[in-house]
Amino acid sequence: MKTIAVLGSANMDLVVRQPRLPQPGETIFGTDFATVPGGKGLNQAVAAARQGAVVNFVGAVGDDAYGTALLDLMADASIGIESVARSAQPTGTAHISVVDSGENSIVVVSGANATVTALTDAATRLIERSSVLVMQCELPVPVLEEAIAVARAADVFTVLTPAPVMPLPAGFLASVDLVVPNQIEATELTGEADPVRAAEALSAGKTWAIVTLGAEGSIIAHDGTVLGLAPARPVQAVDTTAAGDTFVGGVVARLAGAATGGATTGEAEGERMGPVSEADMVEAVRWATVASSISVTRNGATSSMPTYAEVASLLT
Repeated sequence: MKTIAVLGSANMDLVVRQPRLPQPGETIFGTDFATVPGGKGLNQAVAAARQGAVVNFVGAVGDDAYGTALLDLMADASIGIESVARSAQPTGTAHISVVDSGENSIVVVSGANATVTALTDAATRLIERSSVLVMQCELPVPVLEEAIAVARAADVFTVLTPAPVMPLPAGFLASVDLVVPNQIEATELTGEADPVRAAEALSAGKTWAIVTLGAEGSIIAHDGTVLGLAPARPVQAVDTTAAGDTFVGGVVARLAGAATGGATTGEAEGERMGPVSEADMVEAVRWATVASSISVTRNGATSSMPTYAEVASLLT
């Protein structure tokens, strides 16, 4: 059994739908408001679990109503929560404006997520027995460095979504097995405006890189060479929130061999990933592209993520 550990943020998303973004100093009316569980870590964990992967979460939520709601969601999604701490800090929140075109802007208040500065012994053991470690940049960088060191020592495949983009230690990206930025993030990380050149730079040194391009698809690269452009699946988007996280969850679920819709929490020793072939990665991206395309036709973050059966029905 291959298992996935997600080290990341868990937020409650406070989502306002509105016709457009206001100008500085301007007040406008919104058309809808909702609270939706989110955070890049939680989003990716739920996305992978819904694709049939065995997922455990490492992070923190507040000892408040939002924290309880997020833990309940993880439990309902069969995500292991033994390494989720309850913090005196409030649960993290994301304040999301979604305009009528489907595009969004987001302000994150880290809250309890900022307290995850080091791995507990239990979290270390969880990562060591996992097959894949998934991370983002919504937690303090020192704990990400620590987790990568633990994963590399245990031969665990590591995946990073470098968002939000921030200064990273020298060699940090090169120490990750797969990095998945969007085009803007790839440019900020490499200084290359051309996404192909950015993908080549990010994948140097036997790293995998997938640069997502929204409606244009995604670029797959490995060891400094672009392998191709994976086309997007055309849909009418209503909300792009968590589209990238749905994509990452789909990729890691397929790489870990998820092939049913029945996720269960995993306490057993995870199998090692072994070498990832070009065919493996192309198939994972194909699956994830469809998952992401479904998510943008629905509102919200975790609420928009499709199940294994929904994706499979479009690919078989």
